[in-house]
Amino acid sequence: MRRFVANKYLLALLVVTALAAEFGLASVSHPAAVAARAHAPAPGRAAVSSVVVACPAPGSSGATAAGLALAAASSGTGRAEVTRLTPAGSAASPAPLHVLTQPGRLSLVSVSPAPALARGLAQQSTAATAAGVPTGPARGGVMIQASGAMAQGLEAEQASSGGLAIAQCQGPGTDLWFVGPGQKSAADIQLYLMNTDSEAADATVGVLTDSGPLIGSSDAGIEVPPHGLVVQSLAKLVNGSRVVALNVTTSVGRVAAAVLETSGSSEPGAWLPSAQPPATTQVLPGLPGTPGGPELYIAVPGSGNAQIKVTAVTARGSYQPTGGNGIDLPGGSAVGVALPALGGIPAAIVISSTAPVTASMSVPGGAAGAPGVFTAAAAPVQEQGVIAGNPDSSGGSSQLILSAPQGAARVGLAELTAAGQAGVTFGTVQLGAGHTAVVTLPVPRQAGRPAPFAVVITPLAGSGPVYAGRVVSADGAIQSILPVTSALTWVPLPAVHDSVTTALP
Repeated sequence: MRRFVANKYLLALLVVTALAAEFGLASVSHPAAVAARAHAPAPGRAAVSSVVVACPAPGSSGATAAGLALAAASSGTGRAEVTRLTPAGSAASPAPLHVLTQPGRLSLVSVSPAPALARGLAQQSTAATAAGVPTGPARGGVMIQASGAMAQGLEAEQASSGGLAIAQCQGPGTDLWFVGPGQKSAADIQLYLMNTDSEAADATVGVLTDSGPLIGSSDAGIEVPPHGLVVQSLAKLVNGSRVVALNVTTSVGRVAAAVLETSGSSEPGAWLPSAQPPATTQVLPGLPGTPGGPELYIAVPGSGNAQIKVTAVTARGSYQPTGGNGIDLPGGSAVGVALPALGGIPAAIVISSTAPVTASMSVPGGAAGAPGVFTAAAAPVQEQGVIAGNPDSSGGSSQLILSAPQGAARVGLAELTAAGQAGVTFGTVQLGAGHTAVVTLPVPRQAGRPAPFAVVITPLAGSGPVYAGRVVSADGAIQSILPVTSALTWVPLPAVHDSVTTALP
């Protein structure tokens, strides 16, 4: 009997530990009540205790150089370390470049350029995969390891020197998706693979284009060293493509991934946001109300054909726009669908399909060399979402595009500055079912001057699912659209029942 009880509780503990580790890999969050308080999780929940994310641009040089905008919408004691990803990798964690210990506020972190690659590494660009895709070490890249309160409600973004967000940092995984324009629109397509663990990872990249899946040229066996960063140049592999979908999987370990598309290496271009795993329903938030119709990029990775319907969720309600019906796509395809009727209309786009698909969307704009500005399919905001890199100058602005495709929703918004909480400045945003609202984010002032700020987005009690996208503009042009992801402070735990005894000897 003692053995029975001991094994039962040991197995339950292992289940809880595994779930906490799994959920701790990506960014995590909590409701917009960001004032000091204890985060005692309710029964059936476990507090987030650690998070790791990676970013390819900070520490690089030239057009891709960037800093970090980081905020943890929590309170208490915690620690976040920013460390370099090294070109050759190392089983031991490098010494931190920066240490942050104050949750509940925004931090803008500059990252000095990494040392130039050693001659041997600089010459290492090998056709290391069966596809003959050039793969080599990259200069730059950081990982952020957060624990305690700094891991709760964490959001980390790559940011320009003025604190303007250009891309989200990503947690590691084993199955990642990106969808966007092909080599016809972006002469240079680079895939960054980052390993935040102390063991080497082995990655494979599946590729779909508008001509179908690439046959006989599997991009497999990509070794990513521990705490290392490698980059692949995919332009030749997808030469002549109009649309490309990338599926990064691992057979050993985990990786974080990022995709940069640009017209040339001397221009910053655009980072593609990671897309949701294929599903029969996808929601793409953050379509801004600016001129120029969006273009959808849809991938159908399975063998079954897909019949697709597109619905626009706007301030006036939901409807099927011109060109959004009767879209029939074969399995194993990736296509672009223009929706000119939605030019100038803030919205979220809902894709319904008879077969699993994943998708992204672009609108005109972006930095020099960018083929557009992108948002991707996203999940609804759970508990809370955090956005960190918002411009503080008169030449820049941030907007939230909030959408409730299903039931009516209520959302609370609060600001965080470098000094901490600036107060709930927007009250509550009410959303009717099937409607979208646009909120322009006012810039707070500290000591009489505009201050950089983060925003915490919290679906309130009884709210229906809320999808959010943040649109950042500078000098009248859109620079980035970032889907708002959940930033959790707790993760759910399944109940443990006596049925676990079936696992005992």
